[in-house]
Amino acid sequence: MKSLKKISLLLTIVALMIFAAACGGGAKKDTTKDTGDKAGKELSGSLVVSGSSAMQPLVAAAAEEFMANNPKVDIQVNAGGSGTGLSQVAEGSVQIGNSDVFAEEKEGIPADQLVDHKVAVVGITAAVNPGVGIKDISKENLIKVFTGKITNWKDVGGKDQKIVLVNRPDASGTRAVFNKFALDGATPAEGITEDSSNTVKKIVNETAGAVGYLAFSYFTDDKVTPLSIDGVEPTDENVQSGKFPVWAYEHSYTKGEPSGAAKAFLDYLMSDDVQNKLLKEQGYLPVTKMKVERDAKGNQTNK
Repeated sequence: MKSLKKISLLLTIVALMIFAAACGGGAKKDTTKDTGDKAGKELSGSLVVSGSSAMQPLVAAAAEEFMANNPKVDIQVNAGGSGTGLSQVAEGSVQIGNSDVFAEEKEGIPADQLVDHKVAVVGITAAVNPGVGIKDISKENLIKVFTGKITNWKDVGGKDQKIVLVNRPDASGTRAVFNKFALDGATPAEGITEDSSNTVKKIVNETAGAVGYLAFSYFTDDKVTPLSIDGVEPTDENVQSGKFPVWAYEHSYTKGEPSGAAKAFLDYLMSDDVQNKLLKEQGYLPVTKMKVERDAKGNQTNK
């Protein structure tokens, strides 16, 4: 009887040892797996971004910060206008196409193949040479200035100077937004045409009587004067509330849903670091602060 009890006890001890060993081995295996999953892979790859020159300062600054945090990612940011960005992303020659307008607004763009990522809001207004002598203009007179019906600044309360128009090319998203919301769809008269917002600013600054139009992000000094419209100042607050009419979303389009470095960069553009800090530094407005919204047809509604 005692022998049977000893055997039973021995078998129990052996069973417990086997069970403990099995549990220990399983725990070690799970820990190794968890560590591997958490480690992940370092982000790498290259991106080419093109399009809106109004967006270029923002995207270039964000790309620098992103590459500093992800040294194996290379991002090239080109301008060329919204039409160029939309065309190139649609044909697959770039990974991200930046635009000041909805893809649906551009003729020949397969908008149904593109995914819209609204990353910021931009305000745009007329910019005049400081010597012109005005800071405010009615929308009615602004339309007359850009359509050539008013040709001297003295007719709108300014100096006795001939008006020199500085326009953007047809592919420009900044031009499309300005024409639609500042000029009520009127076609501007012939004038100087320049691709780059930086060049427009330089020409307006250096040319007596010149007027063009720029995103708020370019009004960083007193080289050009931004105009109020109908007494409403071109400020972030007036854009956010819907009082100032000339604004647009800044779109970053991808062909289909993004992945890899493109997705990571777009996610970064929507991060708190960019939305709450970099946007303000670069003169843009965060989408999340808008009290109004617009659709592709230009209809504005309260949120």
